[in-house]
Amino acid sequence: MALYVYAITRKDHPHRLDGVTGVGSDPSPVRTVAAGTLCAVVSEISEEIRPKRRDLQAHQEVLESLMADGVVLPLQFGYFAPDDQAVQQALEENADSYLATLERLDGCAEYHVRATQADEDELLRQILQDSPEARELNEQIRAGAQDPQLSFALGELVAREVQERQDSLAAGLVQALIPYGLEHVIHPPSSPDFLNLSLLVPEDRTEDFLAAEASLARQIEGGVDFRLTGPLPPYSFVQ
Repeated sequence: MALYVYAITRKDHPHRLDGVTGVGSDPSPVRTVAAGTLCAVVSEISEEIRPKRRDLQAHQEVLESLMADGVVLPLQFGYFAPDDQAVQQALEENADSYLATLERLDGCAEYHVRATQADEDELLRQILQDSPEARELNEQIRAGAQDPQLSFALGELVAREVQERQDSLAAGLVQALIPYGLEHVIHPPSSPDFLNLSLLVPEDRTEDFLAAEASLARQIEGGVDFRLTGPLPPYSFVQ
């Protein structure tokens, strides 16, 4: 029967999986497939698995259960294998790479930091206050000037100022936080976010990292929503 693959671990991982079920409309027990010093964590499936809410949650719960007891090489949602033999072959052929990755991730978790301009009106007020050119254009428009180019020029100026300020703030946040991670990845942000940062944070730096993040969140002005998610399986740091 086909297998759904959640993660790779060392063989000596505790694998406390009693009662844990996996993805699918009729979930099977989660189990391991071993080869040498490695194990893959799998469950049997009899259907095509799509990224539905229930299955995404089941995938995440398996990984969180494993992370509680040791280092895990997490796989993104949607990895399949035809049978145990195929899984064992993959473990054997890629053993050196998997072991090196597990060594690199040991004792670490991923944290996401995102920032969004939550109050656009406040940012616009700041731009009008700080930019004489923007203020002059705005005053002309409010006074009833009919030139349509004025609104166009003001819109372009404001958009440029917003981008520059957000880029500057994002860069400052990255520089303030990356010392707490062994590695970091700056993802392309999705609107309305202007920052999407992943950090691989070791356990002995976690307390300091959380304190630094909380301090930055308090210091940020201008209607910015600063959000932290974690600890998470270190997806961003696995090839």
